[in-house]
This record gives sequence, C-alpha cells and structure tokens, in this order.
Amino acid sequence: MSTQEWWKNSVGYQIYPRSFQDSNGDGIGDIRGIISRLDYLVELGVDFIWINPVYKSPNVDNGYDISDYEAIQPEYGTLDDVKELIAACHQKNIKVLFDLVVNHTSNLHPWFVEAMKSKDNPYHDYYLFVDNDGTTPPNNWESFFGNSAWEYVPQLQQSYLHIFAKEQPDLNWKNKAMRAEIYQMMLFWLDLGLDGFRLDAISHIQKADWAVPMVKTDKWRNFMNVAGIEQYMTELKQVFDEYHVLTVGEASGVSSKKAPEWTGDGGYINMIFELEHNQKTGKNGSEVIDLPAYQDVIYRWQRDQLKEGWNALYIENHDNPRAATIFGNDNPEYLKTLALSYFLLRGTPFIYQGQEIGMTNFPYSKVEQFDGVDAKMQYADWLAKGDDELTALKKVGRVSRDNSRTPMQWSGETNAGFTNATPWMNVNPDYTTRNVASEEQDAASLLSFYKQLISLKKSSAAFGTGTIKLITSEPGQFVFERVNEDASYLVVANLTTLDVELPAAIVNNYQTGKIVLSTGAAADITKVKPGTGLIIQKG
Repeated sequence: MSTQEWWKNSVGYQIYPRSFQDSNGDGIGDIRGIISRLDYLVELGVDFIWINPVYKSPNVDNGYDISDYEAIQPEYGTLDDVKELIAACHQKNIKVLFDLVVNHTSNLHPWFVEAMKSKDNPYHDYYLFVDNDGTTPPNNWESFFGNSAWEYVPQLQQSYLHIFAKEQPDLNWKNKAMRAEIYQMMLFWLDLGLDGFRLDAISHIQKADWAVPMVKTDKWRNFMNVAGIEQYMTELKQVFDEYHVLTVGEASGVSSKKAPEWTGDGGYINMIFELEHNQKTGKNGSEVIDLPAYQDVIYRWQRDQLKEGWNALYIENHDNPRAATIFGNDNPEYLKTLALSYFLLRGTPFIYQGQEIGMTNFPYSKVEQFDGVDAKMQYADWLAKGDDELTALKKVGRVSRDNSRTPMQWSGETNAGFTNATPWMNVNPDYTTRNVASEEQDAASLLSFYKQLISLKKSSAAFGTGTIKLITSEPGQFVFERVNEDASYLVVANLTTLDVELPAAIVNNYQTGKIVLSTGAAADITKVKPGTGLIIQKG
C-alpha cells in the first residue's frame, strides 16, 4: 500500500457541524466547537473527519443549498476558523474532508440570481432551463422530495430543473465555463489544505434527454449515473489526482458490478457510499432493517470489489435514522455486535457522530420538532391520506433523517453539554443515560468497545489491505476471515436469534486461537450466542 493510499487502513468520522458542539452560546454547533473536541477524536482513534457543509447558505436544506462556495456560513464561524481547524487537525494527525456539492446550488447563489435576469445572461446556461408555458411541467420527472422536479418562472416563460428542493436548482454540467468555475473553487479549498472531499449527489450531475419519461418502477434513472457522466468524472479526477486527495462519492445508481470502474485503479474516486443496503421491512412507523437483504447487498459489494475497487463502510449518516433504532435493538451488547458486523469488512469504515455511544431516534410528539423539508412534506402527505396527527408523526419520525441531526450527547448536563443556550434542535431526552462522559468512565460501554475496535483494526494490515473470505452463514450472521501474510482473523457477529454454527474446518482452524475482542457475552467459537460477536486471531 502506497502512502497515497493511507485511507485503506484508516477510520473516518462524520461530523454534522450544526449538531456537534456549540462554542459561542447561540445554540448552533460551529467550527470552533469542532476544534474544542479534537482531543476526543484523537482518543477515539479516528484518522480523518468528514464535515457536512459549512459554506454560506440560506439553510433550506441544512447547508446543501450553497449560496457562496468560498465563504463560511456566519453561524459556523469564519474562513480563519476553518484554517485554524485544518491546522489543528493536521497537528493531531487527523485529515479533513469537506462536502463537495456540485449537482446544484442555492437559488440565492449569484450565478442563479444572474441566470434569472434573462435568457441572454451568460449565467443562464449555468442551469437547466426549458421553455415552458407553465400549464404543465416540461416532463413528468419528480424530485427526490416527491413533487415535480420543475419550477416555473413566469418572467422567463421557462421552467428550471431541481431534483431536490425548488431552492436548489441543478447546474448544467454541459456548460464548460460553469465546470471551469467549479474546478477553480475546488482548488481554492485544496490550496487551503483540505485532504479530500465527500462528493454529494455526484452521480446526478448528468441528465437524460427531457423527452425520456419517468417510470414509476425506476423513478430516478433519468438523473442517476446517466451515460455521458464519464467526461465530467474524468475532469474531476484530474483535479483530485493533482493533489492526491481522498474522494468518497455518494454515487447512487452505480451498481456493485460497475463500482470497480469508479473506485479501482484508474477509477474516478477512491470509494463509494452505496445506498442499497439501507433496506427496511415492516409497517410504516415500525420499520426495521431487513437483515437478509441488508447482508446480501453488503456481501455483494464486497465480492464485486474483491479484485479491484474499494468499499466505504457505514451504518449511520446524516440522511438516515439512528442504527440503534432502525436495527430494532438499542441494547449496547447488540450495538457492539452491529459494529463488528461492518467495521472489519474490506473497506474504510466510517462512524457518524453519536453512533459510538448508541444514540437513538428522537421521540417526536409534535410536527414542530421536525426540521427537514422532506419530513414536513411527508407528514403533510400522511395527513392528506387520512392519518391522524400521532399516526403521521410515528410514520415520519421512524425513518426521518432528522433523527441523526439531534445534538451530540456529550454529558448528562443541561442540553447534553452541547450548548448553554436553547439548542437549534431538541436534544434527545435519553441523553442522561447515553452520553460520552458516562461511557468514558465505563470500560464495558459501547464507546469503550469502539475504541478497542478501532485500535484493533489499525494494529494489523490484515484488516486493511488483507484479503477477505466471506463464510456462508445464516442471514444476519456475519462471519468472515481477514488474512494477510502476517496474521489471520475470524470475525463473527451474530445479529440473529439463533446460535452461530460454524463449518467444522473453520472451528478447527481457530479453536486454539486467541480471542482478541468480544462483545462481552460471547464465550468461544463453538457457541456465539444471539446478539453477540467476537474476533479470534489464529494461533
């Protein structure tokens, strides 16, 4: 492994800045708050952080609607604060990734303000406008938020495309001048010392012809990894390669079979956040992860990138409900086992803030507790379909991404130690029992387990560039080997209600080995009980 592939034996940590730590008493997390918590990240053992957008934004979509790519939203701090953050992280051997949001901008971005002035304005072609009389949209495409993907502009007699909120107009990547400005913006941040980007919605930057209709069975195919995207990804790669930075793509529509073309040697980016494994089952309001389907997807991505390519591994992020809730079991023992099930697979594992202490979904009791545009739209939709308010709250609250955005629970003090003011979003009331301060004092806590797991992963290259062998097991029982020339490990994570029954050959190979980490209740290789797991190093 070359030094330019440092990320292959590293651990990432995702920070949602608005909810991580408030430093100035306004109830909103900020950059200086992140700086104040760097020692915590060092003690945890992570190698790099990915920070959700802190750019200037009207915050229609919590920072993913950017009005100035090279300015910092004042509530987060200043550009000097960012420079200090990068320097402080590097001093502590932590690398820094920012979100790169280039599928769309805010409708308040100067480019779009100019674009709305006339069809002849040079910035008009930076976006995707279509002549339209306003009676019906140019086509039947829907946005990800469920409404039409088109917004009519009477003074122009045109509609513009927005695959997210109408305040997030999509950029026209066919426009060479627009692309040149995007690349220049990237250089601005890389020259400041950023170590890479998480590429938001990157597989959506190319669109199909407007005449291609949306089909209900595959709604997003017209703006998801559409042919022609290769040109733009190749140009982006040229910038990435010049600075040797880490790139992680949110690339829905890129299949596991095609992933090696994106993430292998000569690929556009280093790894992909696939969205397939977040498959759920159960009635609305009571959904849980469909374990067999979840495992099938993860194993397929592992197999399809065995020879070439690299996986990004995660169970939580800012767009999903909390794992402790959606997996249907918030017992710390189970959550340790869940960590084992994904963390040591072939790829780079990510931890989302609060995951390491077992943060849970928020218990919504009124619609005002939702922040996301999508959550409010879904709530209104359930009411329109005949649900009462409590039923609609339950249905939306179970799967809302707002669950992952409640303030980080640092202590049992007021507002969980996140702020000494009124927090921008309600703190989960379970902060009195689930918080960093209490778990740091408990050697058997989930947080302590994550620290041990991270340390173990980084102790052997077998868990990085080593090979992986996925062993047949019951659905929901994750059993695999990680091997290199120096060591061989067996990982068993039992997320089912049955005991693990391993093949005789595996038992014989590892029975005399050493248990290097277990969830506590896991006794030995011959009987790994439900909800428990262990790692054995071959003797």
